[in-house]
Amino acid sequence: MRSLGPGRLHRLLADAEAVTWALLLLGMVLKYLTHTTDLGVSVAGPIHGFVFLAYCAVTLVVGIDQQWERRTILLGLLSAVLPFVTVPFGRLVRRRGLTGTHWRLLSGGARTPIERGLAAVLRRPVRFALVTLAALALVFRILLWIGPPGGA
Repeated sequence: MRSLGPGRLHRLLADAEAVTWALLLLGMVLKYLTHTTDLGVSVAGPIHGFVFLAYCAVTLVVGIDQQWERRTILLGLLSAVLPFVTVPFGRLVRRRGLTGTHWRLLSGGARTPIERGLAAVLRRPVRFALVTLAALALVFRILLWIGPPGGA
């Protein structure tokens, strides 16, 4: 099995985010245009929301690890807002060589407190997954408590 390096992880989440956009848009067509069912929105909406948050988290982690400029990280985060834009953004950063195959912070390159904390988490992939999922679940729960976009 290939290593789940920063480039591969980012691409996986960018593609998943685009797929969940497609599912959500299909659900919206069924609900608002054909008036057949709202099941697509009620199922795809939360899945898309969670994958959206996961993509944003991975974009931040990869951006910090690979030392992206702040505007590149911001562009990556904004790419998740419009449908399917994460895919061309992912291609752009790969083409520019900004997503590596290895985690820089695992080689002892951590300088800032944020980088040191991220390196500690990256050294233990299971811990990384659990910490990320816990943080995403907390944010997701808070957002659900606030209510869905558009107040629907």
